[in-house]
Amino acid sequence: MRVNSKRIEMKGMEQILIDLKPRRCDADVFINTGVDVTRLMKYLDDKKKEGNKYTFFHAIVLAFAKTIYNRPKLNRYVQNRHMFMHTDVVIAFVAKVSFEDNSKELMIQVPIAPDETLDSLSKKIRDKVEGVREREDKVKGANSAIEILGKLPNIIRIPVVGLLKFMDDKGLLPLDLQKDDIYFSSAIVTNIGSLKSDSIYHNNTNFGNCSSITSIGEVRDTIKIIDGKEKVIKSCNFGINFDERIADGFYLIKSFKLFEHILNNPELLEERADAKIEVE
Repeated sequence: MRVNSKRIEMKGMEQILIDLKPRRCDADVFINTGVDVTRLMKYLDDKKKEGNKYTFFHAIVLAFAKTIYNRPKLNRYVQNRHMFMHTDVVIAFVAKVSFEDNSKELMIQVPIAPDETLDSLSKKIRDKVEGVREREDKVKGANSAIEILGKLPNIIRIPVVGLLKFMDDKGLLPLDLQKDDIYFSSAIVTNIGSLKSDSIYHNNTNFGNCSSITSIGEVRDTIKIIDGKEKVIKSCNFGINFDERIADGFYLIKSFKLFEHILNNPELLEERADAKIEVE
């Protein structure tokens, strides 16, 4: 069964597109673009001086959540040729236990409540990350299942994984195996900018019910021409993948413009996650 989801009716074009592209990876579209985050970086710096522990990653996660609340089609997904809508907003990511090559990676889901603000979300993410790192030997849900399944011999593991994929496609995967699995979320984000890397292309997967994956690049100084004069701004590249079956290109571009508007007006992060935002 699917947790926190509801089936929705589709238009004829949407159904035919799904029939033509039944697998999520067949419908993968990608945009890699830079965003001016000068005002956001100043906002976070000012908040840090006030004693707050907000990070760039915290702000981006909330900006994505606010975009989804305002643009609900982003919270849709396709499964077994039907369209569904998540009834909650969950952002997922992977956290390393320590910054070493061989350290364990753990999947984390962060539910974003309608009344979430940057203050509450920042604390929630810190608690989540610190919690899994402190209890890495006692992880449950998908993290635990992966550790067990990954150690089985091929003759057992391969058919078991095949069965799990079949159960997932039919909506029969046990809820315990969906817990903390990043592929069961509204959106996945990966902050490779923290590793001093630019954004990358990260493909979607046919497993689970997540329709988008975003890589966040490093914030860098960039020269921009404004009124014929050079100006140094803070810029960040975002590599965003979408399942094109959930919404048309017009809807996706307008959604990205809203996301960009939030980053250019960081005071919006202090409002409820579901607060209505108007953009011309």
